Amino acid sequence: MAGNYEKVKGDIVATLNQPDWDDGSLAPVYVRLAWHAAGTYDKKTQTGGSNGGTMRFHPESSDPANAGLDKARTFLESVKKKNPWISYADLWTLAGVTAIESIGGPKVPWKSGRVDLDVKKVSAKTVPPNGRLPDASQGAQHVRDVFYRMGFNDREIVALSGAHTLGRCHTDRSGFTGPWTHTPTRFSNQYYVLLTKVKWTKKNWDGPLQYADPEDELMMLPTDIALIEDPKFKVIVEEYAADKEAFFKDFALAFGKLLELGVTRNSSKL
Repeated sequence: MAGNYEKVKGDIVATLNQPDWDDGSLAPVYVRLAWHAAGTYDKKTQTGGSNGGTMRFHPESSDPANAGLDKARTFLESVKKKNPWISYADLWTLAGVTAIESIGGPKVPWKSGRVDLDVKKVSAKTVPPNGRLPDASQGAQHVRDVFYRMGFNDREIVALSGAHTLGRCHTDRSGFTGPWTHTPTRFSNQYYVLLTKVKWTKKNWDGPLQYADPEDELMMLPTDIALIEDPKFKVIVEEYAADKEAFFKDFALAFGKLLELGVTRNSSKL
């Protein structure tokens, strides 16, 4: 069913301002929802991806990597009720691109047409298993393994990692804590600037390994630090730190590609 997607975008924007949520905006968690909904894709088996809205079902819904995303999906229920014709798969991905644009980021290419998986067809073959999303405690080889599986190259990997310019980690979700930047609700290239300019050291605490700035106000994950320890990644990080427009352009293309993973469309319905 064709619908008014601009109206849906407006309804999404209307939910973003939440004073009691983290830093006052749902934008970062909407980006994470869209990212994780698509980031399960496996190009070899052609399973996973953003089609189907499969995060509604076990085991994807209970994947530790998706901890806290139930809250994002709940906030979007008000939008779904106003626009019952839109699939969850389209809603979640549209929420991500709308959030990015609303907080100063680039316009990400987005196309409708994702179809939700029928609950009667839920099985181990139709819902991706846990373990396909990046493990933040790992290094460069793990990052490449995960992203190459989806069909991305090194430049796209570094560009997509820039989503960490938004939001913060929580001990009750990922086990990590703190924001990556001082402006967690504004899309920028500060993530790369901080990666290259700050002296990051291991955080002295009882939690998992993460890195802190000298003031212990910001943090980086092992997968973030891997981007400046790996020579090929580091060159791209430095480019994005110096050129915001290059980052915005590459991020928009890479994120748009990510959201298309696993999507098949019936041309007669478009």
